[in-house]
Order: sequence, then structure tokens, then C-alpha cells
Amino acid sequence: MSTLRDQQEAAAARFADRAPERAETERKQEALGTLVADDPDQIEARAERLLGDAVGSRAVRQAARHEGVLERIIAENDLQPSLFLGRGTATAESVGRISLADGGAGTGFLVGRRLLLTNNHVLPDAASAAGAFVEFDFELGPDGRPEAPAAFDLDPGTLFLTDAEIDASLVAVAAARGVVAGDKYGWNKLLKQQGKIVIGEAANVIGHPSGRRKEIAVRHNRLLDQLPDFLHYEADTEPGNSGSPVFNDQWEVVALHHSGVPRTNDAGQWLTTDGAVWDRSMGDAAVAWVANEGARISVVLTRLRALARTPAQTALLDELGAEALVGAGPTEGALRTTRTARESTGRTGIRAVPETPPHLVFLHGRSQQGRDPLVLRAEWAGGLARGLGAVGRAPLDPARVWFPFYGDVLAELAGPSAVERTVIEDDGAPAAVRAAPSSTSARATYAALIEDAAGLAGFRAQPSGEREGLGDLVAGLQPALSWLADKSRLDDLFIAVRFRDVALYLEDDATRSRILSTVLETFPASGPVTLVSHSLGTVVAMDLLTRLPAGVEVRLLVTAGSPLGMDSVNKRLLLGGPRRPDVGRWINAWCPADAVAIGAPLAPVWGGVEDVQTAKTGESAHSIVEYLADLRVASAIGDEA
Repeated sequence: MSTLRDQQEAAAARFADRAPERAETERKQEALGTLVADDPDQIEARAERLLGDAVGSRAVRQAARHEGVLERIIAENDLQPSLFLGRGTATAESVGRISLADGGAGTGFLVGRRLLLTNNHVLPDAASAAGAFVEFDFELGPDGRPEAPAAFDLDPGTLFLTDAEIDASLVAVAAARGVVAGDKYGWNKLLKQQGKIVIGEAANVIGHPSGRRKEIAVRHNRLLDQLPDFLHYEADTEPGNSGSPVFNDQWEVVALHHSGVPRTNDAGQWLTTDGAVWDRSMGDAAVAWVANEGARISVVLTRLRALARTPAQTALLDELGAEALVGAGPTEGALRTTRTARESTGRTGIRAVPETPPHLVFLHGRSQQGRDPLVLRAEWAGGLARGLGAVGRAPLDPARVWFPFYGDVLAELAGPSAVERTVIEDDGAPAAVRAAPSSTSARATYAALIEDAAGLAGFRAQPSGEREGLGDLVAGLQPALSWLADKSRLDDLFIAVRFRDVALYLEDDATRSRILSTVLETFPASGPVTLVSHSLGTVVAMDLLTRLPAGVEVRLLVTAGSPLGMDSVNKRLLLGGPRRPDVGRWINAWCPADAVAIGAPLAPVWGGVEDVQTAKTGESAHSIVEYLADLRVASAIGDEA
């Protein structure tokens, strides 16, 4: 058992020991002219996570490292897209106030449907957890009036794991009036892998300081130092913040907050704000707090997971999700899930377990090469769970989902991408040229797609005389592409890459045939099917409907972020145009800010389509997770699956 005072003493000692390292960091920050001054491998991992495939090869990233490019990518501008606020608001719903039997309070946050994470010094043992409860919606609403909080009892009899050294406790949450907490408030997907934050980046904290209604620290908050087990950061916190999640700017959990760090003298005595030696009679408000400390979430995952002893406990830990189970000894439940998936998984995807109808199939879009289909399926299922939870419905078991995977095949057939070669070392070429496919026929289709999309978005090209060849055609696309970028507020290269891969699929018969065959390898042979597709996957899905086994009945087709409203796409489909396929119900989810879905809604072109318009911004406008989280889309899938 640990107390808050114990943790503060230990944090102060660790902070004092790291003074030389912080001084070196400050020297690097001044020399580089940027707040990002972390270990080179940490910086590379962070840049790779932020930019994904666009970062390019490891050699390119390493070359860019020496020029300080990656540091500037991470922290060049402190402005955030407006979706930052929306995501933060949604994430904050999963944070609750823990009320203790002795009248004390702390903070906890959901990390699974029924799993709450907090500090050991808040819940040191099962007995204290049994006498406590967690309240969600203990906050002010948009009108400034208090919301009505909802209380959930803790259920340590089902699960209680604690580690005093890293000050972490994981406890099950009992359902209240038949409602599972995570189904209503969502939960935070914990990530084991590196690359979530580096020194100099923002560290945002959501909690209940001093037991007050929920508050958030998003200003004057930076990561100061990384220790093997802990992070040090500056942020405004108070004792009630114990157990709060610490987030990066993408609202991914990076640490479990547990203590402020007091300023000390050479003798280790705490100091007050005016430099005097502090004593307990002065109260915590008089302490000169210089930083905060939280346990690294990767360490928390490793430590707590190792404490699970029974099959029931390890099975419950599977709620943490696939990306929390990567590395450092998975639980028995995770091993069972992964083993089952691997037995039915190859390069072409994951078969459902069990393979009984009704079937649910997820069909992904572009740029998934090299990714684990198991992780991808979990991400899609997580978005769907959010949408189902919004209408009070239980999530679907991800193991029930078929997940065909053609990402590696598409990357192999497309060959090396010019985008990945030039995104960092920009040669000055316009994005339309940099993303253009190499084959002549695909380049022509690529040009037609961009011009079609821009025209639907209101672009009117200026007459420029006769073009001499495809080179001139592609080079002349930049005004149309820039128009699309301005309308959607997305980067023009982000848009161009997506149209490039659609063109490759539509124009090359061998590519199309190989991808369709790959998808059919991991597809139900008979029975009712709900087919959920995204982006390029919606184009593949439309062709797939002409090649399904005779015993398959598609009762629900969902297309999300689809380019099927564009004539340049439709006339190249195996259907030969916008002819409604033989499916029961068709829902098309689209967003005006989604540059790939320009041409939507689809009903005017295709007929018999239920168009669902969402309201996202930036890159989240094209996110399949956000589309599936829409309660109308999720409800339709839940009705059939």
C-alpha cells in the first residue's frame, strides 16, 4: 500500500536525480530552436506514428533526422485543428470521479467496457474498492449548468489488480440498471507501442482536482522528461487529479497521473513558493510545485497484466484491446484470441470465429500495407462499439467479423510510391505530379478522377489550349487538386494519394482481378451478409457484388467515404455504371469535408440509397472509425449483425 505522500516523496527524489538530464534537454532545445529534444529513436518513432506511411522508408527518416526535419514535423506549430476540441470532449466522457468510503475522492478512467484505471494510493486494496463508486457526467454542461451524474459501483470481486511501485490499480466496474459503463461513455484504447509522445510536446490532463467537477489542463503543459517507468510534465493539477489520464494532442493516453513534484533543497526538504522550508501545517497550497509525474502507460500495462492469475481475469483483460496486448507477454486470453486468429489468418485476412451466419464483413481501403489485420479489425470494431454505445446497445464481438485483407497485395502491385520517396525531401513538384501513377492508362484515369471530383466541388477549369501529352495533363491538374484541398481543408497530397490508388485499381485488370480474388479468399461462402466498406474498399465492394458465391445474400451494404458518386469511377466498375446492385438495404455514410466522398450523396445517382451525412472535419472526416461511430450507421449494422 502506498500513500499520496509516499508517492510525492519518491517523485521529488526522481525529479532531483534527473536535473542533469533536464539541463541537457534545455541546451538541445535552445540549440535546435524547437521544444522537441528527445532521444533520436523516440523522435523517429513519434514522427512515424504521426505521419504513418507518408514518412517513407527508414532511410529517408534517418536522413531527415540529421536536418531536424522530424522535430519540426512534430512541434513546428502549436495550432490544433478544430477536431481537437471535439475529440477531447468525447474522450472526457470516459473520465469519472471516484468517491471513497472515507469521503475522499480521486479520478479514474475507463480503459475497457468494464475496466477502470486509477492509482494504488486511491484504491490500495480490494476492500477500499468495494466501498467506492465512480461517477460519470460529474461536470458542467454546455449551458454552464451541472449535468446529472451517473454512479457505478466498483466490482473488485470480478477483477482487482494493483501495483504500489508504479501506483496503479485496475478494477472492474459493475453495471448500473443494466447499463455497462463503457457502452455509454466509451473507453480509452491503450497503446503499448512507442511513439505516443516526446519531450517538448503537450501533455493534456483530464480529471477531478480536489474532487471538483471535471476539469481539463490543456495550456502551459509540456513533457519535460522521460524516465524508464515515469514521465515528468508541467500541467496544472491538484490532489483530486490522482488517477487522471495524461494525453497527447491526439488524445491517446501516455501516462497515469499520480503525483505533483515539490521543489526541494539540497537536503531533500520541500520548499514553499517563497523559498522557505515547508511543513505540513502550511498545507499543500503553500508548496512550490515544479512538475507532475505519471507512470508510463506501457509500463502500467506490463505490470498489471503480469498480476492476472485466473483464466477469468486474463479473459477480462482482453477488453484492453489488441494494441495494448502487443509485446511484453500477452495474457492467456490474449494468446487464445491471437492464436485463434492466426490459425485462420494469412496475408489475406481473418476469418470469423465462429463462421456462423449472419455474417459481418469489414472491407478496408487503401494504405493498409504492412499492418496487422487483427489490429485493424479491432479499430473498426472499436468505432462500431462507440456508435452502438451511443444508442444503449452492447458492442459486437470482433471475433465474429470477417476481415479480408488486400493491403499488401495492392502495395505489391502498385510498386514503390513516389509520395513516400518525396514527402520529406520535396523536389518542388506539385502534389498532382508527385502522386501520379507510373502507367499511362492509370495516369489518364487518375487525371479524370481529380477533374471529376473538382468539378463536382464547383471547380471550373480555365481554358489553356491543347495539351501535348499526359505529362502536361497531369501537371495541369494542380489547380483542380488545390481547389479540392481548399474545399475539404485537407492537404493536397493527402487527396492525391487516395485518387492514385483508386485509378490503379480501376484501370489495371490484373490488379483488379488479384484484389477481388484475395478478398474472396476470406469471405463467407453462403448465408446472409452485412458488408461494410470504406474508401477504395467501396469500389472493390461494388465489383465484388458481381462475383459473390450463389449462396451469399447481402442484406445490408454500408459504404463510407466513397467515391461512387463520380462518373469517372462508375463507368469503370464491373457493373458498367451506376446500376443498383442486388442488395437488401444500402446505407452510404459521407461527409462534406471528406475529399474522397465528393460526389455524395449517392441517392440521386444510384437510387435506392439511404445517405447518412456526418459532420467531421480534417482527416477525421475520412476516418472509418468516425463513420462507424455514427449512431445511425452503427444502429443499422447492429440490426442485421
